[in-house]
Amino acid sequence: MIKTPSRLHQLIEPVVTTMGYELVGIEQGGQGHRRVLRLFIDSPTGVTLGDCSRVSHQVGGVLEVEDPIPGAYILEVSSPGIERPLFEVRDFERFAGRKVQVKLSPAMVPEDKDPSTNPLVGRRKVVGVLRGVQDGNIVVEEQGHGLVLPLERIEKANLIPEV
Repeated sequence: MIKTPSRLHQLIEPVVTTMGYELVGIEQGGQGHRRVLRLFIDSPTGVTLGDCSRVSHQVGGVLEVEDPIPGAYILEVSSPGIERPLFEVRDFERFAGRKVQVKLSPAMVPEDKDPSTNPLVGRRKVVGVLRGVQDGNIVVEEQGHGLVLPLERIEKANLIPEV
């Protein structure tokens, strides 16, 4: 799973939690002048545009002083939304029983390369019901099969809204 540098997380999380929000996760993306630092925040009562603005102002001040990211970037603060991204092991434990979509890193090749015995061969996306965390892996049930996905192979994971 793509992890946020711990220094960045250590700077941002106390600011967000002190303000009464949960820091769901941090994404970094883009290149050159279009780099983006995206924070996802949540609270038991939900997140408004005003909440995002207040957090952006406070976190922006800390980042301005500490300067942990070289060069220019855009700071975005948003709610996780109905397709909530899953970043940490605790997220996979918390949302067990919910439908998820997991994008796998192509860099990892399973030891068993036979598609008849290993349903992950040649796949980058898994959609199914999250069954939880087991021995440092997540388990997703897809079409009646329990698929064991190593955390280090997960590039991105999101909840799928159930209507």
